[in-house]
Amino acid sequence: MILRANCKINLGLDILRRRADGYHDLETVMFPVRGLFDEVEVVRTGTTGAEFLTEGLAVDCPDEENICLKAFRLMHDRYGVDGVRIRLVKRVPFGAGLGGGSSDATAVVVALDRLFALGLSEEELIARAAELGSDTAFFVRNTPQLCTGRGEVMTPFALDLTGMTLVVVKPDEGVSTREAYAGVRPRVPVVPLAERLRRPVAEWQGLVTNDFEESVFPVHPAIRAVKEQLLEAGALYASMSGSGSAVFGLFAGHEKGEELHALSPFVFEL
Repeated sequence: MILRANCKINLGLDILRRRADGYHDLETVMFPVRGLFDEVEVVRTGTTGAEFLTEGLAVDCPDEENICLKAFRLMHDRYGVDGVRIRLVKRVPFGAGLGGGSSDATAVVVALDRLFALGLSEEELIARAAELGSDTAFFVRNTPQLCTGRGEVMTPFALDLTGMTLVVVKPDEGVSTREAYAGVRPRVPVVPLAERLRRPVAEWQGLVTNDFEESVFPVHPAIRAVKEQLLEAGALYASMSGSGSAVFGLFAGHEKGEELHALSPFVFEL
């Protein structure tokens, strides 16, 4: 079984408060980017344990620590699934705030549910995925979602970007989640994010913000420069995704598609 584990972007990201458990309450709308994806192949082998193979981009952790294997172990311990080979073809840049690893893990959970005929409900799949990280649950639904809590509490969010062009740029440098959170200053905005996102996209810039930018940009000016470059190229809206370092721009229409490939190989018609 081969699944496409697509990534996501964050449309706005408000960090509201630090919680007693060390996490932060946040509010963001996650939007799937179906054109940029990893391939996750999971097959039954009839043996025991899990064999893990990777292709494509090198992953920045030992194989035994890969989140795909963490997903297998979770499902093995919970439901007794065993004897699989997992092959990950990595295309989504990591350290980018695009949720690529989270998407891979959720793909493994979904594949194991299907291969072993577990019959898990959406609620159960979300609960298992949420055990693996903050963004993982989103990829069970994989539609625009208003995410709260630490990102795992989801409400469907009606958002239509049809007719726009999305450009995703991954600078050479990365930003660790720990680094990004270290400099944040939590605050509750006067106008909730959902209300701001209901305004036209052309009004989002400066209104729909990512709170991580305030701490990340001074340390990583190259990421700030990418955002400025996208706006200079005509983006109606540009922002860092998640904790970075990827930056995306939304452009009106599809006419500039070829021109935008000079900025990034990741250009998608919505």
